[in-house]
Amino acid sequence: MSFENLGINANILNAIKATGFESPTPVQQATIPKAILKQDLVVSAQTGSGKTAAFMLPILQHLSEKKAQNTSIQVLVLTPTRELAMQITKAASVYGSNLPWLRVATIVGGMPYKAQIKALSKRIDILVATPGRLIDQMQSGRVNLKNVHTLVLDEADRMLDMGFIDDIQTIVAELPQEKQTMLFSATIDNSIMNLAKQMMNNPERISLNNNKQSHNNIEQKLIYVDDYKHKIKILQHLLSKENLDQAIVFTSTKRGADDLSNHLSDNGFAVAALHGDMNQRQRTKTLSQLQKKQLQILIATDVAARGIDIQGISHAINFDLPMQAEDYVHRIGRTGRAGRNGEALTLATHAEKHKIRKIENYIGKNINIEVIVGLEPVNTFKKNTKENKPRNYGYKFDSNKKTRTYNNKIAKPLFNDKSREERPSYSKNNDNKKRSSINFIKKTSTSSKVIRNKGFAPYREHSNNI
Repeated sequence: MSFENLGINANILNAIKATGFESPTPVQQATIPKAILKQDLVVSAQTGSGKTAAFMLPILQHLSEKKAQNTSIQVLVLTPTRELAMQITKAASVYGSNLPWLRVATIVGGMPYKAQIKALSKRIDILVATPGRLIDQMQSGRVNLKNVHTLVLDEADRMLDMGFIDDIQTIVAELPQEKQTMLFSATIDNSIMNLAKQMMNNPERISLNNNKQSHNNIEQKLIYVDDYKHKIKILQHLLSKENLDQAIVFTSTKRGADDLSNHLSDNGFAVAALHGDMNQRQRTKTLSQLQKKQLQILIATDVAARGIDIQGISHAINFDLPMQAEDYVHRIGRTGRAGRNGEALTLATHAEKHKIRKIENYIGKNINIEVIVGLEPVNTFKKNTKENKPRNYGYKFDSNKKTRTYNNKIAKPLFNDKSREERPSYSKNNDNKKRSSINFIKKTSTSSKVIRNKGFAPYREHSNNI
């Protein structure tokens, strides 16, 4: 199937051909015809499958039929992160390059308010926004959503994970009841379906996200390491390979991203960090340098890397394991974009094997283990193939003779047959004799007496007359 068979405007088709795309991806084939018919959709597809074009092309088709008759916002696209919002804005501009009247605006956190206020003062056809900043502008009265006819929730699962559920509900309450709603997510669970029921009218579900068959164009490898120093050595070895074009290295913390970026920079790598503590200007500059190949390596956290779509990324490296198994799929999806081949490498200690098992269960296959010659891990778990034998304490005990044998030498009997009361006790005041760790006492009365010894639990001694 070609894009011409999907019923798309000729101007949009020419823009698509200019990007180099010849045929639609599976998610685009399944989504675009139904989206053009203005059906409500819940779409589940893996990262890098072309979801942005799947909803943006029908949107542009609808707008081209109306040709900006309204002066207010007609399409609202909500995303969880600034990077993803910028990526969608860029895609809308590229696919709509032959629609000179098209106006797209972006409202996200980390950008100056003045620039956003200026953009909102003009006519907007498509507004791409993060929920938090959009609500700020709504409360100031600068955003009018009464004429929105299409709502898109992109990466809805991530928005719910980030706690945007209340913000989403607040925004949807301001939209007209009659509208088209499209929800896109890498994973579909009960929370996603509950959200869809609240805001959609008999949505049709399109599922192309089978974790057990996804990312077949990405070679996945697992490398075990001993500790942090060993992990650093392996990472530097991987980044020095000739087949590496550009790479994204994932860390679990912002500080970890900065520290790793500084370390690699000191060792001569063209590297930069990307995380939530950076302002929008810094983040935009870093991504621009990565696209222009001024940077070879990007050290990023999970949230900051969402929405990065750079085709030159050949490797995705998990320096730290993700908190959730589904985040692994999002991470490795940064490579192998647009049908290209990619390589995903995961570094883990043997203590993290349980996390690896969760990831493997989620994706439905085992990750191949690779050992780098010269950098083999020292600490490995070996299966115990020896027969189960009783513990050897260095002696043998003869219960009949009440003796212990140490290295074939027989020790003195442990106790004789004398009664406990007749055994001598060592005096505390006698320094010439070795002090015993157990204090025995002589029988002094017929009543029971509690004897307490340092380091031992109390026991009760009874007279023979009882």
